[in-house]
Amino acid sequence: MPSDRTLFQKLFSSRPVILAPMEDVSDAVFRKLCRELDAGLCVTEFVNVEGLLRGCRNARRKITLAPDDQPTAIQIYGSDPDRLAEAAEIAAAAGPSFLDINCGCWVPKIAGRGAGAGWLRNPTAMVEMAAMVVQRVSMPVTVKTRIGWGPESEMPIVELAKRLEGAGVSALTIHCRTAQMGHSGAADWSWAARARSVVSIPVIVNGDIKSAEDAQRALAETGCEGVMVGRRAIEHPWIFREAKALLEEGRLIDPPTPEERIALCKKHLVMNTEERGEPHGVRVTRRHLAGYLHGLPGAAALRRALNACDSLEGCLAILDEALSRRAA
Repeated sequence: MPSDRTLFQKLFSSRPVILAPMEDVSDAVFRKLCRELDAGLCVTEFVNVEGLLRGCRNARRKITLAPDDQPTAIQIYGSDPDRLAEAAEIAAAAGPSFLDINCGCWVPKIAGRGAGAGWLRNPTAMVEMAAMVVQRVSMPVTVKTRIGWGPESEMPIVELAKRLEGAGVSALTIHCRTAQMGHSGAADWSWAARARSVVSIPVIVNGDIKSAEDAQRALAETGCEGVMVGRRAIEHPWIFREAKALLEEGRLIDPPTPEERIALCKKHLVMNTEERGEPHGVRVTRRHLAGYLHGLPGAAALRRALNACDSLEGCLAILDEALSRRAA
């Protein structure tokens, strides 16, 4: 068995809490921050295979992995099986822990063109595409999908899981909503449990993992090998640390202190600015700041001040002033 498959098996033996692939969120900087906060595994932003095959700069950026950016999977998406298979070879050469195929993104501009969750409209085509990708690369290939397109009364995910395993897919992540639900309504983890019961490959449960307790309950209820955290991580990446403590040690740890929250704001701003320059590095950090500062006295005014400032120096001064007020 190749060493990369051994590594893959070891990843899921510890029931990791995984950072989900999120466009404009799970970039190299945010992956590093989440890994420092005990994310067990990270997945890149989703990479358009057409951009990758054209050598697009943004696609190249997304698949560039630093030596310490491990374990990380590269996720690719597209609607053409041949192009997906071809792009998979390029992505595999970048040295990820494994490759993931996006069959779950519900956004109309992606799913409406047959990519992402659009594959759920034709499960047979999805399975054939996955088999083609598996055959083209030597590393493990996984699939992230949803329980169905919607509004099916009986979701196809259980039978689909068996067929994907038969196609050579090494693991399956299930976002427990339909494509038509988007992010609305409650995720139904029972579908992950049903899929897990019929396959021998690892299954990761995704959807509504908002706390350490949610992670523990999702694993207990489904028997899955891991949980994947998406939107909650954007505002509260400490969830990885909190979940790890509960899952491995059975203890609930204290939430981050105000000082820790402000320190993460500063660190993220500095790292994004080093990576992307000013003012872009400052601006792309803003989506995180409201969550990072949540619960602090005067958080709303502090957030407004940061949102109005495009310079790193200015933002750091605002945050330092907030720290000084706390120390006074």
